[in-house]
Amino acid sequence: MSTTPASPPDTVTPGHVDVLIVGAGLSGIGAACHLRAETPGTSYALVEARGASGGTWDLFRFPGVRSDSDMFTLGYPYRPWKDSRSIVGGAEILRYLRETAAAYGVDRQISYHTRVVRADWSSQDARWTVTVEHTGSGDRTTRTCGFLYLCSGYYRYDQGYTPSWPGQDDFAGTVVHPQHWPDDLDVTGKRVVVIGSGATAVTIVPALAGTAARVTMLQRSPSFVLPIPAHDPIATLLGKVLPERQAYAAVRWKNTRIATALYVLCRKYPDRARAVLRKGVLKRLPAGYDVDTHFAPAYQPWDQRMCLVPNGDFFAAIRSGKADVVTDRIEGFTRTGLALRSGAQLGADVVITATGLNLLPLGGIDLAVDGQAVAIAQRVAYKGMMLEGVPNMAFAIGYTNASWTLKVDLVASYVARLLRFMTENGYAIVTPRRPDARWAPRRSST
Repeated sequence: MSTTPASPPDTVTPGHVDVLIVGAGLSGIGAACHLRAETPGTSYALVEARGASGGTWDLFRFPGVRSDSDMFTLGYPYRPWKDSRSIVGGAEILRYLRETAAAYGVDRQISYHTRVVRADWSSQDARWTVTVEHTGSGDRTTRTCGFLYLCSGYYRYDQGYTPSWPGQDDFAGTVVHPQHWPDDLDVTGKRVVVIGSGATAVTIVPALAGTAARVTMLQRSPSFVLPIPAHDPIATLLGKVLPERQAYAAVRWKNTRIATALYVLCRKYPDRARAVLRKGVLKRLPAGYDVDTHFAPAYQPWDQRMCLVPNGDFFAAIRSGKADVVTDRIEGFTRTGLALRSGAQLGADVVITATGLNLLPLGGIDLAVDGQAVAIAQRVAYKGMMLEGVPNMAFAIGYTNASWTLKVDLVASYVARLLRFMTENGYAIVTPRRPDARWAPRRSST
């Protein structure tokens, strides 16, 4: 890491801020709260491409949308989650985010319908010139900042990932991706097929099982599904005997340690973990259910993220007879449903493609340093939050095997300390550097 002495602060450039935060979702709001609380006097602003704050939790509107991380770790450490429920729906999470933004005054610093398309760094001026586009008019303008903080997530908001299947245009029913759920979609009395086996699929299935004629989760291969309590009894108990902030901190600490321990045990003893997970699934499914076909993944526990289901609602939907699981491959669509590789036909009126997201590193922003384009794939990451050779820029990406907030909050705290250090010591530029050629990126041979 290298630093450069500071020049006098900018007091004349219109719209110039010390820190420009891109994205007003969970990460961006948290970053702004840290700056406001820990770097007094630092000017900041947030730009958001959509017309509302909340990021994922405002975008996703599919039935049953919820987090699969508990709210005591998904929540911010400085803003206690006051409900005893540990797993809650998207609306509750969105309300929590917006209330936090309002409490810290962050909501007044957000510019909506403002997409960052390019950012150019000038070492001579020690600043970024950021090109922004109004998402309604398409007009482009520029603004400047001393530090660029990318909190735009990891996927495209305008389109979800949907494979192309033969015969899809011949299907007489409705095809929907959960990322763009229609407000007027009514599945009452209809046959619904949910393609996928991840967190979104296991969330949608029980949410629709009460109204649809039948819901089938069609998966190419199984995932590990782990039932967890929706309420945390320890949180309820501690809330009665400790002050609010102390109780929240204690539950947050407890949940973090338990999640870490479970992950370590699964990785260290995968066969034993697989057996325990299988036993837990068996207890919640009807007698004679083909568990080894539908709930025995080919990979080891925590090779991929687990699907958490509060109070086992996914299994309850299967026990009720209103939902089932089919493990097979899709040959193509027919007019009335799906043709499977096994030769089976799966009738459907509505097909939901819970097939994932399209990745978009750093919000798809074109970065350049002193006129040279930055090829992200050729740069080494520093602490999972900065790029080698890119000055005064950080990005927020959460954990894949734990709550997203646990990681992005560490990044936000680090950035705040870094900026405070630079101010106190008169530095204008900070740049991560590779120590030597041994750290050069290389392509995998596989």
